[in-house]
Amino acid sequence: MQNFEFYNPTRIVFGQNKIAELSRLVPQNAKVLILFGGASAEKNGTLAEVRAALSQHEVQEFGGIEPNPTYETLMKAVELIRSEKLDFLLAVGGGSVIDGTKFIAAAVNFIGEPWDILTTHGAVVKQAIPFGTVLTLPATGSEMNEGAVITRQSTLTKLAFMSEHVFPQFSILDPTKTYTLPKRQVANGVVDAYVHIMEQYLTYPVDGRVQDRFAESLLLTLIEIGPKVLAQPEDYDLRANLMWVATLALNGLIGAGVPQDWATHMIGHELTAAYDIDHARTLAIVLPSMLSIRRTEKRDKLLQYAERVWQITSGSDDERIDQAIAKTRAFFESLEVPTRLSAYTLGQDAVHHVVKQLETNGMVKLGEKKNVTLDVSQRVLEASL
Repeated sequence: MQNFEFYNPTRIVFGQNKIAELSRLVPQNAKVLILFGGASAEKNGTLAEVRAALSQHEVQEFGGIEPNPTYETLMKAVELIRSEKLDFLLAVGGGSVIDGTKFIAAAVNFIGEPWDILTTHGAVVKQAIPFGTVLTLPATGSEMNEGAVITRQSTLTKLAFMSEHVFPQFSILDPTKTYTLPKRQVANGVVDAYVHIMEQYLTYPVDGRVQDRFAESLLLTLIEIGPKVLAQPEDYDLRANLMWVATLALNGLIGAGVPQDWATHMIGHELTAAYDIDHARTLAIVLPSMLSIRRTEKRDKLLQYAERVWQITSGSDDERIDQAIAKTRAFFESLEVPTRLSAYTLGQDAVHHVVKQLETNGMVKLGEKKNVTLDVSQRVLEASL
């Protein structure tokens, strides 16, 4: 196992009727800005509950944060906070709203060009104003980590940053708030969580037995409940398990002390930025091909994955690896999430464009061993056609 340092200060408040806890979780003298996306939080009553819980606080609101939050929109919120001297943020929504709130929290008191927060991947962040979250879409794990992904619409650039200064102070997770989500968003959440786990698990062995078994249990849970959460949208236990798995998939625990990949995500980000494909759906396109193209360097973990997650124990090594990759693709497809670029009417031109963007954005050596060159990325994309 590799050396590691683990830190996660986020308080999780989990269960039904927990939004009322905001009255004690948010400092009484705080000047609060509630941030949200579209109309769903209003329609399903979540915003009404939030307003009621904060009725004794000074509160303003900022809506319209996009599914892939844009720098341009977020900077409007930054200006509002500065002008109104607000000092506490509350993100109400899924990963995009929470990611956007993290950027806003870091940008408000940042000296210089806020876009530098992204181009330096968070290295220049020295402070952030405090914030909490009310999670409505289980997927990204952003409610319990220090990372965010932001798009600059003017240049179609999608970049990530990380900073310990943007851990949420608390996150409220009420599974009942997911009941009215569209089926597509729930399916995306299952896939997103699955690939988050795979990026930390399917690399090469370092004898991280705890991390491996933990990751495998999360993958098995998603395989077990994935189709069910789509078929039974108001089953509390199913939604509770999905919500907690998605959080655990990216709160740092399973990635501590083991190598991490993230090449699938970097390529997926470029697909989203260029063609506006849902983030999770880009991951479903890229991951099976990534595993296939890089099967030699990932051989040991692919065989472990085949046996422990998919119970594949017969056949040659290559046959078992082929079956495991095929079952991964089939699982995504069973959730009605396509796994080919052709499903989005994209062909070779898209491959060339994405590779060019990877080069422009400095993504020329990806993966756990930094050996996913532009040539490898091109081969992965071509295998995804």
